[in-house]
Amino acid sequence: MNGRCRTLLSLCIIPILSQVHAISWPFSPKHISGKGLVDAGAMGLTGSDRVIAYGDFNEDQFLDVLMLDEDRRTLTVFLWNHDEFLFKRSTSFKHGGDVYNVVPGDFTHSGKLDLLIMSKSQSTGYLDLTVYPALPGDGFDVSHPISVSASSLSQPIPIDLDGDMKIDLLGMTPSSQSSTRSIFQAWKNVWNASEPNSPLLKVDEPSFHGSQCALSNPHSNAVVDLDGDCLADVFLVCDDGNGVKYFQVWINNKDQGFKLVQENTLPPGVQSISFADVDRDGTIDMVFPTCSSVSNSGVGSDCSINIAYNQQLPLCSSSDIQSGKRGCRSPEDLCVADPDFKFDLSGDNDAFVRIPLSTIIPGSPAPSLLVQDTTFTPPIPLSIKLGDANLDGFPDLFFVVSTSRGNTPKLVYSVPCGQGVPGCAANGTGRRGWQVVGNKGTESLEAVKDARGVAFIDMDEDGTLDMMVQRTGASGAGKILFVQNNFYYDAFFLKAIVLNGACNNGWCYAEDGTKYHPFGVSYSGASYKYTILDTSGRRSAAQVGQLPQTSYHSLQSPYSFFGLGRTNNYIENLFVGSTMHNKDHFINMEGVIPNSKVVILPSTKEGEAWKRELFLRPGEWIPWVTLTVVAGTIILAVIVLVLHLNEKREDELERRRASHHINFDAL
Repeated sequence: MNGRCRTLLSLCIIPILSQVHAISWPFSPKHISGKGLVDAGAMGLTGSDRVIAYGDFNEDQFLDVLMLDEDRRTLTVFLWNHDEFLFKRSTSFKHGGDVYNVVPGDFTHSGKLDLLIMSKSQSTGYLDLTVYPALPGDGFDVSHPISVSASSLSQPIPIDLDGDMKIDLLGMTPSSQSSTRSIFQAWKNVWNASEPNSPLLKVDEPSFHGSQCALSNPHSNAVVDLDGDCLADVFLVCDDGNGVKYFQVWINNKDQGFKLVQENTLPPGVQSISFADVDRDGTIDMVFPTCSSVSNSGVGSDCSINIAYNQQLPLCSSSDIQSGKRGCRSPEDLCVADPDFKFDLSGDNDAFVRIPLSTIIPGSPAPSLLVQDTTFTPPIPLSIKLGDANLDGFPDLFFVVSTSRGNTPKLVYSVPCGQGVPGCAANGTGRRGWQVVGNKGTESLEAVKDARGVAFIDMDEDGTLDMMVQRTGASGAGKILFVQNNFYYDAFFLKAIVLNGACNNGWCYAEDGTKYHPFGVSYSGASYKYTILDTSGRRSAAQVGQLPQTSYHSLQSPYSFFGLGRTNNYIENLFVGSTMHNKDHFINMEGVIPNSKVVILPSTKEGEAWKRELFLRPGEWIPWVTLTVVAGTIILAVIVLVLHLNEKREDELERRRASHHINFDAL
């Protein structure tokens, strides 16, 4: 497993130490040295135009990338090479039409990543859907692609609709857009590998009970748990036909289908919506920019960043538990649905915050926000990227700011509220504040003036969120820039991925007998909730979704990454939810080790235990930590032995003195 330690959760215990910069010898130097955000260059990604998707294409648990060439038809997989610390070109093929979007996923349930390609039809103007199955060894079966019924221009999203852990699609067909009965359509996965001519996806009406809307194009549709039961729900962005956008929240009721529970108008000028637990209260919130206008170059003016906090039952404190208070969730019952949850975007409540961009990034004139990548046709909507870059447990913001000097990426940290902190009230109260990372250590980002998109990525899976900047190439510095996050953070992280049950959660076997683990699957809809104690003993909860969005080049990783903050303990409870329709669709794992990656293999059989594996990557410190522990143990053993021998000698002298003592009372 490429130098990693692989074992069951209850058996793998490896010391994890924080990095100390004052010591360099005898440790091998880092691949990319320097403190702060360090320019790492293109990391081998040359000869292509843009990164269009992430995925683990060779099942080695390292994140790979899929690139699209300038011709808009040639797709190339670049695999991460751990030893050389860069991406290496692998397989490449050419699609028959202009590619709009690519969704890697295990559509054939083989444990390997297939490719769903969305391309515009030249004859109909709609989206042609084509699946290229993964070959047993490497690459894709370009000779026998699987054509699927066309979609409207509103890109369909992958979702497990019937709880069998297989990828379905949800969207609209060309004919359903004008339907009065069922606007939503489902491409249900009916693949049967044992049948030579088995269809892959069959169009049918999904079980959605409520007033259906026309999906917006572009949209920010997502598959993520919103009512708190660790079961993925559906968030849809709709268009009323007059330029007004609104959203719908559909709750997952398993075999009873999806029920419409909330519908609300989005603010004017709304752009792409992102999802994360912003205030670390165990619920998924909404983050989106609004702009008064957007230019032909995709630059939004007079923009604000909006946060709609999910109003749900809070986590019970220790005093609440002791007093038996109701109206809160106990740490052992995090996956209990709150039917009264809601998003209130009215603007007159503390659960909705609007932060002008100019207060976060001051300047004259006020900076603008790049909200569309117009170098692609049609323009790609750019969402605010959310990721915990400093591992404090609160997601940070990553986006592109446009000024007279060009388009520059900006990293904004989530910070505690205080007076004068953007995002907080005038008296310093509020849930979270926001602070742009200073120029010291961020020169690599500040030097970029031709950015057209950004994304988070953990290069080499070392537990820190690095950054990728997509560029126009106008500055002559190439199309891709990776920035390694070498800031020192005194905190921990956790990675987790739920697999899709392919190969009965065991080894997969190719036709030539080669076996592999189904680590490469990209499965939307898994959910994680955890509780942890900080160094002061205060308990907090957080929630993270797995691959909630895939449309419009969203560039989200197939695993979930979350910072834990500072802690001197194990993770108390880690609840892992799936999309299965079993009675128990989630499990609770206790005592998970920080700085690790957890792989969960759920069983679709009712009552059958889920498999769990934990991976710790032995770093450069591990041999020396082991040597230190052994040396320390030997020194302590010598000290104990010397003290024992001294005590034994003293006891012998005392015995001899006692034997020579004359008892005068006996005379």
